[in-house]
Amino acid sequence: MGRVHDAQNEEMSNSSSISHFLLLPLAHTRQLQLLHFCLFLAISLAALLANGLIISAVACGHLLHSPMFFFLLNLALSDLGSICTTVPKAMHNSLWDTRSISYAGCAAQLFFFAFFITSEFALLTVMCYDRYVSICKPLHYGTLLGSRACAHMAAAAWASAFLYALLQTANTFSLPLCHGNALGQFFCEIPQILKLSCSHSKLRALGLLMVGACIAFGCFLFIVFSYVQIFRVVLKIPSEQRRHKAFSTCLPHLAVVSLFVSTGFFAYLKPPSISSPSLDLALSVLYSVVPPVLNPLIYSLRNQELKAAVRTLITG
Repeated sequence: MGRVHDAQNEEMSNSSSISHFLLLPLAHTRQLQLLHFCLFLAISLAALLANGLIISAVACGHLLHSPMFFFLLNLALSDLGSICTTVPKAMHNSLWDTRSISYAGCAAQLFFFAFFITSEFALLTVMCYDRYVSICKPLHYGTLLGSRACAHMAAAAWASAFLYALLQTANTFSLPLCHGNALGQFFCEIPQILKLSCSHSKLRALGLLMVGACIAFGCFLFIVFSYVQIFRVVLKIPSEQRRHKAFSTCLPHLAVVSLFVSTGFFAYLKPPSISSPSLDLALSVLYSVVPPVLNPLIYSLRNQELKAAVRTLITG
């Protein structure tokens, strides 16, 4: 009993003695570090501009006050939050040739990243429901997706994401850390912190992660089932022009979901045999940095109303 108690005290002292974490450097030479800084600066500015234009266009454009654009505004806010959580610290570390992030900073980064990623998936699920009702139950669209119902669904998406991120962050940072403070990622995320924790204390955190994975898989199944129903209805439409219009309202959402799910699933579920530091880094950039830039472009390319509103906003 005395040995077990001493071992627990040592683990807790190891955890409490950590004042900062070391993030994975994007490059090891000064030239490549500055190149990564410039690339991340360009990506973040593009994301800020694109998502900012969508938020402003939807907020100011009276023709865009519909459920689809309301949820798109929320998705743009989530994308902005996501890229502002991970990229600034990576840019700072590349510019100043450092790897350090404070303990509190790491906890905050982990919380906000989990919050915005979870809210994005929840909002994509709600947007799928919007497309399903619009095409499969058009006569009930105004009833099922009134302004109050849309506000409640968006609030539920944000609230559930906040609760999940809070639980995950509190649970992850309550674990004793026994394996140093070096993370194998350029930002703080849950799997990397778990790798540093003591082996016997991981079960609770892994259980919470599995609950989150099951909920995400349930949302994914809902999206797949909804699109099966949507395509069945669309293919029965006699008019080719109406079929094309119905498909054009679904394709942007389907493309965004495919990008989000494929990069995230492959990053977390890829076989260990093909894992390597460079591949892991590339995948982490793909699922954490690229979607916030591409999402507004995907939605605006095929939506004439949104393009017109953005054009009006730019030209005054």
